[in-house]
Amino acid sequence: MEKLIKVSLVGLILDPVSKTPVMILRPHNENKIIPIWIGGYEADAITMELENINPPRPMTHDLIKDILFHLNAEIEKVVVTDIVDNTYYAELYLRRGNEVSVVDCRPSDAIAVSLKNRASIYISESVYRSSGLSDFFSNFVHNEEKLEKWFNSLSVEDFGNIEQ
Repeated sequence: MEKLIKVSLVGLILDPVSKTPVMILRPHNENKIIPIWIGGYEADAITMELENINPPRPMTHDLIKDILFHLNAEIEKVVVTDIVDNTYYAELYLRRGNEVSVVDCRPSDAIAVSLKNRASIYISESVYRSSGLSDFFSNFVHNEEKLEKWFNSLSVEDFGNIEQ
């Protein structure tokens, strides 16, 4: 089995060019970051979890958490497994008793579910090595002057119609 690298979700940013949300993963004890572009709805779900916002009705990731609870199952871990043609792939590892099932999913959904269930997040070593834009983003994010200039250039309109 390929080596897995434990990562944390350090936050979400908005790509200044495409105006698309970008999920930022960072391996523990390293400065390298792994940017993964995601959809707006998934970004909203992740943001709500990061900000401890409880919706009035269960959202999809809440539903998944409730289903797992009622089935006596849990998320063992989430693994971002591969990059093919700039598309990331992930798997949820579900444990029910002694049985582990692996479910294919999008990384954004896997991360949202992992946050809801307090599960660990990993990336494969091949994802770590082949994330093409990670070095560019790492240099950008870890350069405080560039980062401050970019943050200062953002306006409310850059974030679209996000309800608060």
